[in-house]
Amino acid sequence: MHWVYLLIAIVAEVIATSALKASAEFTRLLPSIVVVVGYLTAFYFLSLTLRTLPVAIVYAMWSGIGIALIALVGWLFLKQSLDAAALLGIGLIVSGVLVLNVFSKSVSH
Repeated sequence: MHWVYLLIAIVAEVIATSALKASAEFTRLLPSIVVVVGYLTAFYFLSLTLRTLPVAIVYAMWSGIGIALIALVGWLFLKQSLDAAALLGIGLIVSGVLVLNVFSKSVSH
């Protein structure tokens, strides 16, 4: 179940972060509510994940996958471009998350 909690935390964080720009520095109500509820949800489910997995592993996965998803959201919905260096860096982050999941004995499957 901890993997489901982590996935919920990641998705909630990506939604909240994506709504930050639309909140216009918290001057627009609906996007601001999305930001606050999203981050509260993300941190709650992140805390549930930490019951069974080490904080270093959880945070690496949460931030790494979140970075990749936010970059994808920026590209698809905000029309932000990524150059080769950005794509390489994101690829390395995703590779690190995969190495943690596949090879680390710190992660319980």
